[in-house]
Amino acid sequence: MKRFMRMPSPAMVVACLALFVALSGVSYAVATIGSDDIINGSIRNRDFKDGTLRGNESKPDGFGPNAIKEQSLDAAKLNSAKIGKVTAAALADGITRHGVVSSAGALVRGRAVTSAVRTGAGQYQVVFDVDVRNCTYFATLGDESASAPGTGQISVTSAAANVNGVRVVTRNSTGDPTDRSFHLMVSC
Repeated sequence: MKRFMRMPSPAMVVACLALFVALSGVSYAVATIGSDDIINGSIRNRDFKDGTLRGNESKPDGFGPNAIKEQSLDAAKLNSAKIGKVTAAALADGITRHGVVSSAGALVRGRAVTSAVRTGAGQYQVVFDVDVRNCTYFATLGDESASAPGTGQISVTSAAANVNGVRVVTRNSTGDPTDRSFHLMVSC
């Protein structure tokens, strides 16, 4: 049996040669181009596939001239029409109202508290500068000075007669209403 051998056409030779050159060029680039060969600032965000960069692969302030500068994310530089100049991250999150009230119902210190009063044995009302009905209240028994806090119970709820008020009830360890100093925080 005779084998018939045909010579490849010139077009086939050129196509194979082009394929070989194209594939070898990519292999050469992968093997020889490193981070030192890339000009700073020449690769932009759109050059990366979504989800391919992780935090440890970037440097602070490293994503171009229009990127957010991390040092500019300082709470002290933020302004708010509602509460004025923001001085801490806690204020930006809404923890702007708090007070320390003595067992006699006097406001010892606080922020955005307009009044505090003892309304009965172990019962207090603390009034803030805005409506706090949709806020969260946190209270704990605690001395207004550096003394050790005593034991007992504390509960908080909205004041029925005042949308700006919080009602606080303090009790001793057996559950009887007792005048106690406390710390109250309102987060809106």
